[in-house]
Order: sequence, then structure tokens, then C-alpha cells
Amino acid sequence: MLKQIYHVGLTVKDIDKSIYFYKNILGLSFVGEMIMEGKETDLLFNRENCKARVAYLNGSDKISAPPVELIQFLNEESTEFDTPSLFKTSISELCFYTEDIEKLYKHLLDNNVKCLSEPQYFDFSNYGFGKSKAIYFKDPDGIILEAIEPIL
Repeated sequence: MLKQIYHVGLTVKDIDKSIYFYKNILGLSFVGEMIMEGKETDLLFNRENCKARVAYLNGSDKISAPPVELIQFLNEESTEFDTPSLFKTSISELCFYTEDIEKLYKHLLDNNVKCLSEPQYFDFSNYGFGKSKAIYFKDPDGIILEAIEPIL
């Protein structure tokens, strides 16, 4: 029935600030944006008078790589904001592949991005997953993001 992930959606407070972060700090390509409103939007989101600004950014030209969808609900009463956490039931993080995690880490720090730690080394070879370096960091809304550099 399901074939692939089509996109990963993130609800944000300020879509312009988020577009800047994902495009200029993380280097994703801006694909475009739209306004969603009307009967179908109300039904889809199960909210009356729902209006949303939606933007898409993609980090790859490959069809199989799902874009990041940023959603800002324009009716303030439509959106509830919570503190993102790795330790509660939800999507815990959005993970990106990187070829140089140390360079990315320095870039994040240089741009005042909150990092949960410096890059950490993991060896899960005995589980069949190999070796990697990973880091968690936060976007402008505090949404937790991860970057992984596989170690060959």
C-alpha cells in the first residue's frame, strides 16, 4: 500500500525564519510555497477557518529523498506550541546525512545554533549498523534535528 515517504512536515511559528534557517544555515534548496485554505483544508486539518502557509525545501535532487515541509498556521488560535523533547511520544527528530560532521558542527556554532552536544562517535558494528558520528541540534522553534556521518 505505502511506497515511500513523500515529505516530512514540521509545524513552525515563523515560516520566514524557518525558511532562512533550513535554506541558509542547513543548505537545503527552496522548492516553493503555497497558501492552503478553504473547505478541503478545514476538513484535512479538522479545524474550522484553517489557513496555512506551506513551504517546501529539499536537500537532494534524487526523487527518493523526501522534502521538508514547513507549515505555519496563520490563524494563531489554530496552533498549540509545545517544548520539543526526545523523551516524549512524538517524532523524536529529523535526521540529515552529512559527509563532514565536524565542519557542520563548527558551522552550526558559528551561526548560533543550539547543539545538544559536540559530535559523538558510535560503533554499532556488532548490531550490523556500522560506525558513525552523530549530533543533535535545534531549529529556530526548538525542533530537534540530527546529523549523522557514516564512518566507513
